Formats: sequence, structure tokens, C-alpha cells
Amino acid sequence: MAQRTSLREYQQTLSERLKNAQAGDAAASKLGIEAGADFWLLDLPDAGEVVPLPALAPVPLTQPWFAGMANIRGNLYAIVDFPAFLGAAPVPQTDQARVLLIGERHRVNSGLLVNRVIGLRRVDRLRAQAPAAQPAPWVAQQFLDDEGRAWKALDVGALVAHPDFLRVEL
Repeated sequence: MAQRTSLREYQQTLSERLKNAQAGDAAASKLGIEAGADFWLLDLPDAGEVVPLPALAPVPLTQPWFAGMANIRGNLYAIVDFPAFLGAAPVPQTDQARVLLIGERHRVNSGLLVNRVIGLRRVDRLRAQAPAAQPAPWVAQQFLDDEGRAWKALDVGALVAHPDFLRVEL
């Protein structure tokens, strides 16, 4: 029988691993997430915090990919459905859906709604791949893992500064 882990234990373990990776070889480890059918890697300082999907307050007259506003421990965050922003189907609201709060260094109260958080990935175990077409400005690099799965390195700074990301109004 598979061992069950509570959500709190999972979050504490992930948080501990992120802190350990930041203290150790942070350049080699990135946070892996799944957004729609795509797999993304984020630098650890860009991943401020991962939280379960909170209650979202809808905001009228916004883009379909703007999921709404969330109150997380007394702070308001603008939540973007990342796959929907990329042109894919919105994130299903399941128990695996997560909000990745953008790291404080970017000075935005925003979060990315993603299908799931995969965990830490070592970039030195991935093979760099040349893009088949001109990637979006927020795609820093592309990689393949041993199973042939494609990964994209997310340049969070480029994403949160891009006019398309900032234009949430209809």
C-alpha cells in the first residue's frame, strides 16, 4: 500500500528542500512545474512560495487567463492562469493545482496558477536543445531530459515585465 503524505508535510518537505538547494548548489537545481502540456524550470529565487489553490475573487473586464485575486495571509495577489496565458486550456481546479507566488525580488504581488509542482530538477542532468521556432521572450532556454521530455527555463523577470502579461484588462 502506498504511503500517504499530508499536504502540510508535503509543503514542509518541499520548502525544506528549496531552502537546502538555495543554500547549496542553487545554480544546478531549478523548480520544475507543469503548466498545461508544458514542463517549466524556474530559478529558485524566482519561486517565492508554492501554495495550494486559494479562493479566487473574480475581477470583471479582465483577460480570460486572469484567474482573479487571492488573499494569501493578508496580502493580495493577482493570479494568472499560466497555461491559459500561454494559449492552452485553463488549469483544472484539482488537488494538484498550485499557485506559484513570484519571488519578492521582482516586486510584484502576482502568482502563476499551474497544474502541479513537480519538484527540484538538476539542470546539469538535462541536455540543452535549440528551439525549433522563435520562443517567447520569457523562455530563457530549452532542454530535454532522459525520457525525451522537453523543459523550458522560465525567465520570470522577462515574463512579469512583458506588456502581454501586464495587460490584464479587456
